[in-house]
Amino acid sequence: MRLMSLPRELGVLELRAWLTDEARAPPVLLDVRNHDEWAWARLAGATFIPLGELEERHDELLALKTRPIVVYCHHGVRSLYGAEFLAQLGYQTTSLRGGLDAWSLHVDPTLPRY
Repeated sequence: MRLMSLPRELGVLELRAWLTDEARAPPVLLDVRNHDEWAWARLAGATFIPLGELEERHDELLALKTRPIVVYCHHGVRSLYGAEFLAQLGYQTTSLRGGLDAWSLHVDPTLPRY
């Protein structure tokens, strides 16, 4: 099975369209923020592995290796590092541009901002 190529970054409106497109399998959402940030706010159904733990815990994602993964953080910087690290291991990844902050501004204003 050939995987579809993902852009290096994906905008929040593009992700929202993907998540609401019933004809398209949803991506894995991977939150790489810190524990306190995860407790504050998160996207529903996301998997949580802080960036600082990703190198030692990436094997937890092995069962998801055939699925696209959208990595996100607060503003989109840490997620770039996480997506690149996983891509080097053969995962199909993209980073959420603007992160959870952009999601709360442009998609879901009920999501707490910090």
